[in-house]
Amino acid sequence: MEFITSWFNENQTMLQDMAVQFVVALLILFIGKIIAKLIRKGVQKLLEHKQVDNTVISFISSLVYGLVILVSFIAAISHLGFNTSSLVAIVGAAGLAIGLALQGSLSNFASGILLITLKPFKSGDFVEVSGTAGVVEEVNIFSTQLRTGDNKTVIIPNGSITSGTITNYSRKPTRRIDLVIGVSYDADLAKTRDILTQITSNHELVLKDQAVTIGVSELADNSVNFVVRPWVKTENYWPVYFELLESIKLALDEAGIEIPYPQLSVHVNQENSNES
Repeated sequence: MEFITSWFNENQTMLQDMAVQFVVALLILFIGKIIAKLIRKGVQKLLEHKQVDNTVISFISSLVYGLVILVSFIAAISHLGFNTSSLVAIVGAAGLAIGLALQGSLSNFASGILLITLKPFKSGDFVEVSGTAGVVEEVNIFSTQLRTGDNKTVIIPNGSITSGTITNYSRKPTRRIDLVIGVSYDADLAKTRDILTQITSNHELVLKDQAVTIGVSELADNSVNFVVRPWVKTENYWPVYFELLESIKLALDEAGIEIPYPQLSVHVNQENSNES
């Protein structure tokens, strides 16, 4: 008993220092936890303001909270005098190994965050991504689901989407229809222009506040090609496209203006030879 008392008396200063260090380490953990909660709330509010999916908000806020807690724990251990180099190295190696094993999934996850945050398209938009065109049905963390025109479901990894070109046909309120109409070289071009102008002007879904471009664009091998470029509301694009093509064909037929098809003319020269 006297030995223990003597030891405490001799090491009183060291024990006091250790107690202070231990209390400071606990304070570091406590303060780190408070800071982690504040940062998590801040991240949640920021993502909610950006209208990010709730699943993404929960995952990212929890990840940030865990990272801050981990940093606080390492700082507390370091304050107690332990060598944290090995711990940091182990955590870094583990993180690297996990990252390499899941690099495809992590790439898709990061791409999903970008798609949800930047919103190049939303559910209901008609888009073309990774060589596939369709209506966006769902934008998830790792993949995006499209519905094609023939009612097939196509699931595309988000990494493939962000690494390529994204064409959103629904983003703008109006679209231009580009038609190419070929007529015979014998056709009356002025009359053809008048017919095309009349058809586009009379169509109720063609926008009247934007000019329709009609003109000869090419003297092709078998036809004189006109471009017809009216503007329509985006949702009316395909109905107007089909109706204009049909109306133009019927009107040109009625006016006796030929729409030629590719032809190949073969000229054969015959030479008479005297038979011996």
